[in-house]
Amino acid sequence: QVRVVESGGGLVQAGGSLRLSCAAFGSIFSINAMGWYRQAPGKQRELVAVSISGGNTDYADSVKGRFTISRDNAKNTVYLQMNSLKPEDTADYYCNADVRAGRWSSLRTYWGQGTQVTVSS
Repeated sequence: QVRVVESGGGLVQAGGSLRLSCAAFGSIFSINAMGWYRQAPGKQRELVAVSISGGNTDYADSVKGRFTISRDNAKNTVYLQMNSLKPEDTADYYCNADVRAGRWSSLRTYWGQGTQVTVSS
């Protein structure tokens, strides 16, 4: 079994910064992609940023230039540095990990419980 745990959310003023962390624990042979998603009240969950094994990253247009995703493969951890935060960044932020439990196992996606980010104007 695999657990994904996020941390680092909170309340910040517009223009401020927060750093989110997400770690995967459990029966892990390898992790392909780790990503951050967010869901604001009344809206659908959307991709914020993703880090793919090999170093490739991708970002939503709304966060490019402000957010940076980074990854520590040795710790099965991904980070999201969020700078120049705006009120519209307010949402629950979720992390997921595409995990292979064994050498011949298929990839399976695990989600964390989410961490709340509130940006005040």
